Amino acid sequence: MRGTATIESVPPPSFRSRARAGLLAAAILLLASNLRAAITSVGPLVGEIRDDTGISHGLAGLITTLPLLAFAALSSLAPRLARRFGIERTLLASMVVLVVGILLRSSGPLALLFGGTALLGMAIAAGNVLLPGLVKRDLPNRTGWMTGLYSGAMGVMATVAVAVAVPVADRAGLGWRGSLACWAAPAAVAALVWVPLARRRSQPRSGAAGATPAGGGPGADGPPRSARTGASLWRSGLAWQVTVFMGLQSLVFYSTIAWLAEILRDRGLSASAAGWLVSVAQFAGLLTSLAAPPIATRRKSQRVHATGAALLSLAGYSGLLVSGHSLLPLWCVLIGLGQGALFSLALTMFALRAPDARHAAELSGMAQTVGYLLAATGPALLGLVHDLTGAWTVPLAALAATTVAILVAGLAAGRDALVAAPAPTAPPAPATPARRG
Repeated sequence: MRGTATIESVPPPSFRSRARAGLLAAAILLLASNLRAAITSVGPLVGEIRDDTGISHGLAGLITTLPLLAFAALSSLAPRLARRFGIERTLLASMVVLVVGILLRSSGPLALLFGGTALLGMAIAAGNVLLPGLVKRDLPNRTGWMTGLYSGAMGVMATVAVAVAVPVADRAGLGWRGSLACWAAPAAVAALVWVPLARRRSQPRSGAAGATPAGGGPGADGPPRSARTGASLWRSGLAWQVTVFMGLQSLVFYSTIAWLAEILRDRGLSASAAGWLVSVAQFAGLLTSLAAPPIATRRKSQRVHATGAALLSLAGYSGLLVSGHSLLPLWCVLIGLGQGALFSLALTMFALRAPDARHAAELSGMAQTVGYLLAATGPALLGLVHDLTGAWTVPLAALAATTVAILVAGLAAGRDALVAAPAPTAPPAPATPARRG
């Protein structure tokens, strides 16, 4: 088995064996299942964390905001690390760091609560950025299905994390620290599965996309292609539209993860009932996150899909805003359906709006750097607004208004276009005459 030196390396025939493909698919799904749970498990426990530590709603929102800031800080660096060390090795390292971050977050002091949270956010950022490029590279004919499966795996574990957070903390007697620490175990399992994939590393074949000239320096015609690709995307209007779509849906998603349980408790539900409804929303999102990518990839434009998903979310937030205590399960289900589809559509657009795997990784890095920086403002800001107003009316209205902006961004990002022109195919080399004996 082998690793790979760059996102664009072309796998040799032995890589296409069924055993290798099965191991890769399992590794992708296991890694993806750890990209949300460590964050979503916090929401139902915010009340207990605040009671134990004495922090405010605004500071509690920082527990969800810090991973997003880490996403923004590391997202543009992740493709460079993958090119230097190999994508498999980078993803293995991210799972090891995730285990360390989870354990530090639960170890006791308040400083480690925030420090460990930032560290696990950096680990998750690598998986967020690199998985779309890996899927486009190694499974180019199954991009929609694999994106749906791994985004679905993220949704499954996010749902489980929300559902079991309070029972593990209270009924099992572990407290909120033990409940959060449990998520180091699945991250460790994922790291072990990535070990054989990262064990060996091969060099890109000559002429492979993304390969640099001999010696690793610039080509005769200018700087390395990776540098030119990254620079060109920052000047692409379509790349910015995908970035805004990614950022706004992330802002709404992580704000909801941070505060939906508290909003439901404010409506009179118990902590366990609120956690159960949040898990129902996550399960509903799982269904659409699985279904949206394979459906969306059948058409060249994803405008209809983005519009439908945004309208589902808008109906859910509007219902929570105006209906009071009635129909809470319905509004949570609509929010979950919309958010699941929006998230998986954002991941799918990284591949569909890019002409090749390198551009997909660069677009993923750009969108997640800027997008998560934008998203990081949501949880803490909504917590601060609640502290100032004493109610969730203004935060819910802000989430509904942001969902309208997501709809507009989806219409722009979902159109049939590419962020860059496909690389021209090199003409076949002329046949050379046979040498005389």
